[in-house]
Amino acid sequence: MKSVAILHGAGYVGRKLIESVLHHPELNLVAVTSRSHAGEALWKAHPHLLGQVDLLFVDGLVDTEGVDLIFVAAAHSEGALAVGKLLDNGFGGLIVDMSADFRHPDPTVFFNQYQVEHPRPDLLNRAWYGMPEVTGAPPKGTKLIANPGCFATAISLALYPLSLHPSPLEGIGTPVAITAMTGASGSGLRAKQTTHFPSRSGNVRAYKVMAHQHEAEIRRMAPDVSFTFVPVSGPWTSGIWGTAHVHASGVNPQEIYERAYASKPLVRLWPGELPELHWSVDTPFVDIGWIQEGDSLIVGFALDNLMKGAATQAIQNVNLAFGFPETMGLVPAK
Repeated sequence: MKSVAILHGAGYVGRKLIESVLHHPELNLVAVTSRSHAGEALWKAHPHLLGQVDLLFVDGLVDTEGVDLIFVAAAHSEGALAVGKLLDNGFGGLIVDMSADFRHPDPTVFFNQYQVEHPRPDLLNRAWYGMPEVTGAPPKGTKLIANPGCFATAISLALYPLSLHPSPLEGIGTPVAITAMTGASGSGLRAKQTTHFPSRSGNVRAYKVMAHQHEAEIRRMAPDVSFTFVPVSGPWTSGIWGTAHVHASGVNPQEIYERAYASKPLVRLWPGELPELHWSVDTPFVDIGWIQEGDSLIVGFALDNLMKGAATQAIQNVNLAFGFPETMGLVPAK
């Protein structure tokens, strides 16, 4: 079994990482860090874990001896600092960073998205961007995986097959118009006005229109597809649901989506219908469906932002890196 530590594990993504590791037959959770909960049982931050795990939060990972895998669930910029410290101190295992810090090889992209200088640009060329359905398994010997963003995962997987048909954009008009809604957990654990219940409940609110930080990731995964993106805050906790409006002449969506994803176990296709949000919440799947009428193609997509958009995609990347079955610990073994 691989020994696992989770840094900054008291937040929503940390919670899902803990759950995912506990359910994995080849991973053994040995440490979880949190400055604010140091010395407390994990269930103090995640009450549903009472009776499931006896670990205490620690302030920091002092000793990495015997640790094979570390998930870093820190905020942007803090993730790079934590990863840098691990590598500077000689950690030789696998690191999966959940922040945006290593998703782009060019530090100017990071600056343009977050308006801060990248804290460790010297490490950017050491990271593998891991969206398994597009990038495949990481190269042998990979030691740092950048886990994709939630919107980036959902939209990239909806657009990627379009860029393959059968050559980029043949019969497909652009820009593709995308609207996607996300639940409050996508904004993180810290309370803020936009996630305050009276502001969010019964309301939808567009934000960062055509300027969302995940757009650069989407362009990496579907570089030939021009798009506009309207992100929307929805009045629920977890899940992303959206549509892509495409002008598609002579395009058979079932053919192109099945060609792209027939061998991808964590993509579920719904020909002739748009998936509903609750089908994908609390699952490791992304659901993609479509409705076509003449040259108008509507592609719908849904995933859990904390699962396929974060923690379970990280486990999927780990499985591929270690040579485990891709869905181990994520779906029941057949």
